[in-house]
Amino acid sequence: MSRAGSPVKLSEEKLARAALTYLAEPGDPALGALLGICEPAEVLAAIKADLLPGIGPGCGDSPASRVALERALGRWRVRLPELPDADGIAGACRDGIGLICPGDAEWPSALDQLGQARPYALWLRGNADLRFACLRSVSMVGSRAATGYGGHVAREIAADLAERGWAIVSGGAYGIDAAAHRGALAAEGVTIAVLACGVDYPYPAGHADLFTAIAAQGLVVSEWPPGRRPARTRFLVRNRAIAALACGTVIVEAGERSGALNTARHAANLGKPLMAVPGPVTSAQSAGCHWIIREWGATCVTRAADVIEMLSPLSVPDALAPGGCSEPAYSPGSGSPGPDPVPSRDDLDADSARVLDALPARGGAGTSTIAVEAGVDLDTVLRCLGRLAGYGFIERGDGGWRLRRPGRTSDGA
Repeated sequence: MSRAGSPVKLSEEKLARAALTYLAEPGDPALGALLGICEPAEVLAAIKADLLPGIGPGCGDSPASRVALERALGRWRVRLPELPDADGIAGACRDGIGLICPGDAEWPSALDQLGQARPYALWLRGNADLRFACLRSVSMVGSRAATGYGGHVAREIAADLAERGWAIVSGGAYGIDAAAHRGALAAEGVTIAVLACGVDYPYPAGHADLFTAIAAQGLVVSEWPPGRRPARTRFLVRNRAIAALACGTVIVEAGERSGALNTARHAANLGKPLMAVPGPVTSAQSAGCHWIIREWGATCVTRAADVIEMLSPLSVPDALAPGGCSEPAYSPGSGSPGPDPVPSRDDLDADSARVLDALPARGGAGTSTIAVEAGVDLDTVLRCLGRLAGYGFIERGDGGWRLRRPGRTSDGA
């Protein structure tokens, strides 16, 4: 992917995926199903020809499914007149704007958790690496009509997180979103604005300078192509990407009917850690936060350290301490020199540290998943996993490799 000032040559698949962002709304279940069994170029050709592509079991193999797909085809064909040609699509990738697709090195694997609702492609403006930034990221969202209290808390937590190397993901709106972005920028950290319009369309218009600053220090991201204007329903669709991109979501301030609760629901449905900042019991702008703490079991957080503790097991001082390794003690005269000293996390080599960071905070993960998250090859992952297991940092369970907790034996008891 290039974000240089001149047009770039895109592969057939990228051209097709880019074209689909012009023709279909993000999260379209019919298109998501088709892309699960057909190549993007095949789907695009079918739309242009007004013919359903060759489909197999699981998609369109019933009369009702075929009717739904035919209706979807009509929906997408309506936008064909506004679809740029190949040169026009490639020409959009200039002036700092780029395109990434599933399978690209910069594609965040966390988006794959959305299944058929996964974005067809992402348009980006900025210079940061999206996948790398999302490996340690927090979504922070809340009310547009934020109070002074909410704005202050959002800025402080975002700045503290950014100073500790966490990227801040939000929606670029007025209120809590803007406060979170500005907090990260003030700390010279990475922040990502996920828009419900084209990355070249500043909305709200009053945030044009903010988006420019975000692009210079992080990324402006959208599923919609350049030039596309926002719409009310697009904000709700956009929220699933905000929740999916980050390791967890913090609701700083939200009323009972706030759109931020939609993002919270997506985070909960994805199994992501959900957190909320409490507010005054008399404040209607904090009623939504109190509700998700009470009804959804969201974790109450008041500072960056609370958030990191939820998202990173490495923030728990004794979680990975040598004392939890269950190494046999060396006694003089035993005939054995005893085990090598167990290193601390800071003493690990770079690859091992990346692999350790890639393990989920809860549950297990397979070798391939860890390799993708860590950004290393399988041979390196296997070598590092063996080393980390020997040091007592991790163990193998039914769900794959997992972090070893204090007091748990090697068989998980």
